[in-house]
Amino acid sequence: MLWQQWWVWMIAGAVLGILEVVVPGFILLGFAIGAGLTGLLIWTGLLGATLASTVLVFAVASLVAWLVLRKVVGVRHGQVKVWDRDINDD
Repeated sequence: MLWQQWWVWMIAGAVLGILEVVVPGFILLGFAIGAGLTGLLIWTGLLGATLASTVLVFAVASLVAWLVLRKVVGVRHGQVKVWDRDINDD
């Protein structure tokens, strides 16, 4: 099966990383890290060959990567813009 190949997961991670640069927002980088980590675990032989375990590792790794990235470079206090004047006030 194609999902058992480590290079498929690495290419998916690279494509998701490139899409993160193209698409506005901060969404796909966690998935890219999760796919890269899944590919690395398959390549080293630490991850079993079942679809359920592969998808579970991908999902957990993506969630953890997204939460860490959100904590490190996410929303900061005072980042919200407060408007003092409306354009229609004139």
